[in-house]
Amino acid sequence: MPSVPSTMENLGLFTMNELAQVNGEEGENDLGNTVAGTEERQWIRPDLPSRCTWKLGMSSAESPHCHSTKTEAPRILPNILRRIGDTPLVRMNKIPKAFGLKCELLAKCEFFNAGGSVKDRISLRMVEDAERAGILKPGDTIIEPTSGNTDEHGEGETGVCVSSMRWNVTKCNLILCSQVDVLRALGAEIVRTPTAARFDSPESHVGVAWRLKNEIPNSHILDQYRNASNPLAHYDTTAEEILEQCDGKVDMLVAGAGTGGTITGIARKLKERCPNIKIVGVDPEGSILAEPEELNMTDKTQYEVEGIGYDFIPTVLDRSVIDKWYKSNDEESFAMSRMLIREEGLLCGGSSGTAMAAAVKMSTELKEGQRCVVILPDSIRNYMSKFLSDNWMCDKGFLTPNDLMVSKSWWWNLTLQSLNLCAPITVLPSVNIKKTIKILKEKAFDQAPVVDESGMILGMVTLGNMLSSVLAGKVKASDPVSKVLYKQFKQVRLTDNLGKLSRILETDHFALVVHEQIQCKFTPPSSLPSTLIFLIFGFLTA
Repeated sequence: MPSVPSTMENLGLFTMNELAQVNGEEGENDLGNTVAGTEERQWIRPDLPSRCTWKLGMSSAESPHCHSTKTEAPRILPNILRRIGDTPLVRMNKIPKAFGLKCELLAKCEFFNAGGSVKDRISLRMVEDAERAGILKPGDTIIEPTSGNTDEHGEGETGVCVSSMRWNVTKCNLILCSQVDVLRALGAEIVRTPTAARFDSPESHVGVAWRLKNEIPNSHILDQYRNASNPLAHYDTTAEEILEQCDGKVDMLVAGAGTGGTITGIARKLKERCPNIKIVGVDPEGSILAEPEELNMTDKTQYEVEGIGYDFIPTVLDRSVIDKWYKSNDEESFAMSRMLIREEGLLCGGSSGTAMAAAVKMSTELKEGQRCVVILPDSIRNYMSKFLSDNWMCDKGFLTPNDLMVSKSWWWNLTLQSLNLCAPITVLPSVNIKKTIKILKEKAFDQAPVVDESGMILGMVTLGNMLSSVLAGKVKASDPVSKVLYKQFKQVRLTDNLGKLSRILETDHFALVVHEQIQCKFTPPSSLPSTLIFLIFGFLTA
């Protein structure tokens, strides 16, 4: 690799020998990057153009990278890190038949790595390369920004560093408490960042990581978005394993793209050894990684599948080695994940379903005797309360209650109109907490809706929350109930069936029966702006 340039605008994919300069050990002035409208801050963009000089057909002697060789694991492992790699390649049996495929469909099960995901490979390689280069030393701090919803990389690198390094992970607020608990159990310190922050914002997971790096002595950002060790881990190990397991014969590879290291590293090696292979990259709707750019045109701004897709192009992603892109959606991804669990017995995560959903469509062009390999990145562990849950799937609109029951009770399809609902007690936001508590006790209710003068729903108050808030000194009894509102609650309509209500009351204590109304406000001289509001028709408790 060429030497590190003097300006940040020219920085791209880097090796560990360059990492010392990138992290500021040499010449802190090189790290200045001024963002319009903000004070000058020291950081490195994760989407700079790559300076990698690798080309298809280049000999190993000409390669700009240092490569590692695959070694056989001993019968007794010296530590758990030796359980990273050598993941199984499993033949799919029921799914190919269900979709009428003629080719052989194989799943590379990366969740059999020690930490449960494909990210274990790059975590180990990045840390070992940094140690060999003399960058990481015992007692140093590693800071890693990991995006949005997935904590695979944070867990992987924390596990690698658990014996000798201090570990700090910056993550968006959206991640589950269980994921945070795992990271903390491994010894990591967690810093949450706003989910909605753009990647180049000072408040983003990337921006906060660089601020911490500049504040904490002997700290380093190994930077999975730009680190050459990311794709090299897959070029040297994952791809070699696939070639060995398939006796050198692979006709198609399907993999999701996040940082891009997995698909870049594997695709480069496979294209060298299997010139006619077709590489399919999978990118969720709402992400911008796919090419041509027209594929990314959508009204969606977010997606539920974790670990793939970005709102920028990571430096390590080499899109030139990808022959075709497939844009995925949440519904097909989670449906396929559940199918992999049910039909093939593979306890995999949502992004595994994304890759397999793309594979069953793209591999229809393959003939009998040809072979398609699909990368399954992680396990079900982090998603037990998400797509594995029928209620979560219903809440997100990926399933309907009717999808879930083979034998339904006699009342299941009756609508809420069949219920004899009483007029609900509602409270204005200006009513004080003391009076509201008195009303609820007199009427033997545990909760009540809070509405404005027009009847529009503002939220809910519960007896327990009001009492505990007063006793804890958070509010006064004379304060208005608007200070103790719950603004998240389940709503149903009169046209919904009792089956849907039953599903809601399995997990929630109550649900509001609402009625839609169009409210028009006359504004001179002639405009009639209208607003859709929801009025309370009834109130149901478990």
